[in-house]
Amino acid sequence: MRVFLTGSTGFIGQHLTRALFKRGWSVTALVRKPDSPQSLAVQMIGAESASGDITVRESMRAPMSGADIVVHNAAAYKLGTDRTEKQSMRFANIRGTENVLSLAHELKIPRTIYVSTVLAMGETGTEMRDETYKRQFPCRSTYEQTKMEAHEIAGKYRERGLPLIIVCPGPVIGANDHSVWGYFQRMYVNRILPPVAWAPKSIFCCVSVEDLSEGIALAAEKGRIRETYLLCGEPQSFRDILNLWSKKPGAFHTKIWLPASFAAPMFASLEPIQRMIGLPAVLSRETARTAATNMYYSGEKAKRDLGWKHCSAEEMWFHTIDREIQLLAGRRTQRLVQRLKPLDFAQ
Repeated sequence: MRVFLTGSTGFIGQHLTRALFKRGWSVTALVRKPDSPQSLAVQMIGAESASGDITVRESMRAPMSGADIVVHNAAAYKLGTDRTEKQSMRFANIRGTENVLSLAHELKIPRTIYVSTVLAMGETGTEMRDETYKRQFPCRSTYEQTKMEAHEIAGKYRERGLPLIIVCPGPVIGANDHSVWGYFQRMYVNRILPPVAWAPKSIFCCVSVEDLSEGIALAAEKGRIRETYLLCGEPQSFRDILNLWSKKPGAFHTKIWLPASFAAPMFASLEPIQRMIGLPAVLSRETARTAATNMYYSGEKAKRDLGWKHCSAEEMWFHTIDREIQLLAGRRTQRLVQRLKPLDFAQ
């Protein structure tokens, strides 16, 4: 089985490459920089790299041709974006998805998997939702907006006859993550996360990056064409999550819960300061609004149809924080700003 994979060098991608490769499949990984540490790490797993870019449609034609399965995992993710970053995200997430799926359709690829997100489906309220849920609330970040539009593009290609399966992960958790969750965990283990938070009742169904990668591979292996599968873990409130963190060495336990309406303007003033010192705007208006959102989705269909499993929330968070502590041990000589950033890759 030959798989053409986009997004192999990212946080999810390296784990996903392993999950695909362990099935004995041949993986061709699209990479923009074949000599980068991330690309070399993917090659060490066993994938064959192919130079190209999802935003340049013709760069994918040769390596995609003859594939049995296309897995489109590539996406640009960031909260607290400036104008340039917003344009780049739109180009990658919307144009890139159009390019990959239209080429897969033209080349008559027998099976295509698109990795979307539950954010594309939107806020749930406090009731658990499944794959039949239709968006009822507006987007709260550029990332959410672009993934919603990309999700709609995927739906259109599915209607046009592309043999497509869509998977929608909940928030993805793991060590060395470049998302807001990853930065918050590194702030925690570096003991600089303040004992202040907001939106304590917001519900999330986070999933470990290892479990997610296995779920995507299962969808590629035996998912039903034209179906959507939610890959979501155990539901937890934001308060529950931070209470679990407090059982591990790190910053202080959360003492003050701010109103969500207060967090956004407060974080707005911090955005330029974070950029000035060389960090992404992790504490941003988009972060505040996104955290004050319920994403209460069920992964039962994937468990039933694919045989997918996920670990408990406690196991997921404890494993991730333990791993971040291990990584931190080798970074003590770095400056704090550098220690907060993810490594190029973590062995």
